[in-house]
Amino acid sequence: QLQLVESGGGLVKPGGSLRLSCVASGRILEFHTVGWFRQAPGKDREGISCISSSGGGTNYADSVNRRFVISRDNRKNTAYLDLNDLKVEDTAVYYCAAVESDHTFHYGCYDSDNYRYWGQGTQVTVSS
Repeated sequence: QLQLVESGGGLVKPGGSLRLSCVASGRILEFHTVGWFRQAPGKDREGISCISSSGGGTNYADSVNRRFVISRDNRKNTAYLDLNDLKVEDTAVYYCAAVESDHTFHYGCYDSDNYRYWGQGTQVTVSS
């Protein structure tokens, strides 16, 4: 079983930045597609980014493109999401998820049903 733990959330002002981390344990993360999702109060969970197992491929939803950057360090069994130029509407609980396949990266990156392992989430609040 792969366990995922997110960290790095917090309260930040509009225009600010945060780095979210997703640390894996139990199994190596190297062969897994990793996705980041978020869920704001009263809204559905939204897929925002994913990265292939090697880190060579990345995808971004339009809502975060050019502001968020996904990366991974397989030696540290960790994935990251850098949040830049944050907006009030980015306020949400952010989750990382993983699945042992690059099929999800290519087909269904933003579909939560395609991921097997989930973290508990970390709260990001953007407010002045």
